[in-house]
Amino acid sequence: MKLISSAFEEGGMIPSKYTCDGQDVSPPLSWSDVPQETHSFALICDDPDAPMGTWVHWVIYNIPDTTRSLPEAIPPSERLDNGTLQGKNDFKRYGYGGPCPPGGTHRYFFKLYALDDKLDLPPGATKAQLLQAMNGHIVGEAQLMGKYSR
Repeated sequence: MKLISSAFEEGGMIPSKYTCDGQDVSPPLSWSDVPQETHSFALICDDPDAPMGTWVHWVIYNIPDTTRSLPEAIPPSERLDNGTLQGKNDFKRYGYGGPCPPGGTHRYFFKLYALDDKLDLPPGATKAQLLQAMNGHIVGEAQLMGKYSR
């Protein structure tokens, strides 16, 4: 699979609009080359450069298998109209929480997973709960990394 954003390129700088210094909305994402056996998607965004260990910015799952993109500014609700569920990020909120590094340049990894099933998880799952539920169900992966510094 391939994961891209119209807002930034692989390894490029994430515009401040998508960070705590701007509107703090999720960036637009789209993907292609999806495995045929895909029944849902999940996405995790995290920052491995955070001072206290990896910081989770977004957990979203049970994205329908027909979906090939997420528009900008996904609402921070636990459930979207199409049945997609959002987990809790490390800001203790549903949905996306943008980059907000205390200093230096940090890397933000958007990791998309194609799954062979929908997950039996309630809204509000953590990254760890999502990873555990996805175990044995991942049929494809893609990653997009952007950077941000304040």
